[in-house]
Order: sequence, then C-alpha cells, then structure tokens
Amino acid sequence: MLKKELLDILCCPKPECRGDLDYNSEKNTLTCKKCGHVYKVENDIPIMLVDENEDDEERG
Repeated sequence: MLKKELLDILCCPKPECRGDLDYNSEKNTLTCKKCGHVYKVENDIPIMLVDENEDDEERG
C-alpha cells in the first residue's frame, strides 16, 4: 500500500502531461487522471518509467 504522503507528491512523469495519479491498490497501478497512462507498482514502489509500462490501449 502506498503512503498518502507519497501519493500527494507524485504526478505523471510525461513532460507534456504532469497530471495527478489515481492509485488502485487491487491492481497495484497508478493511472494518470489527465492522460490515462497506467504505471505499475511493484513491492510498493511506483515504476514511473514511461517505456516500462503499458501502452494506453492496454489499460484495463
């Protein structure tokens, strides 16, 4: 489970976006509220590398 303090400061790392993120603890993902990109969370560590995550079409 990610701490609220961490979630409060994280944003989408895409330079053109920087949107707020929504955490799904069941799927262990962070989803950008602005662009919809999905970022994985592994062992309570957000994987914020854009190339290492799902394409927007693979969300869900």
